[in-house]
Amino acid sequence: MGMNVGSSSGSDEPEVMMDVNTTPLIDVMLVLLVMLIITIPIQLHSVNLNMPNGSPPPITKEPVVVEIFIDFDGTVLWNGEAVDKPALEAKLKAAATAEDQPEVHIKPNKLVDYGAVAAVMAAAQRLGVTKMGIVGNEQFVK
Repeated sequence: MGMNVGSSSGSDEPEVMMDVNTTPLIDVMLVLLVMLIITIPIQLHSVNLNMPNGSPPPITKEPVVVEIFIDFDGTVLWNGEAVDKPALEAKLKAAATAEDQPEVHIKPNKLVDYGAVAAVMAAAQRLGVTKMGIVGNEQFVK
């Protein structure tokens, strides 16, 4: 983009300008961009859920809780009583087939190997225990 101050030849006719004037093109593109931004609907990143109304029904009876402690050396305790793998699986199977399935709370020691905890959880899942949770996670916070 340059500016023609004068002609190099001695004629009185102005030189033909060979540059394209892009100012109107840029103005049109900016207007189109603004219109596009205005007309695009605002995207809401939310999931609509149908939540229940009112308060939940009162609890008629307290749930039965089974506590499985896993000690630092991998020893499994069922409500404070040491059990081996076959006895643990038998008790988990009995808990899974009970009419009102008890809640199984797994409490691993901070120093226990992950494999021992995973083995207990896998056995419980394989045998059909559905009410299972890990309790005592606050000990793992540094």
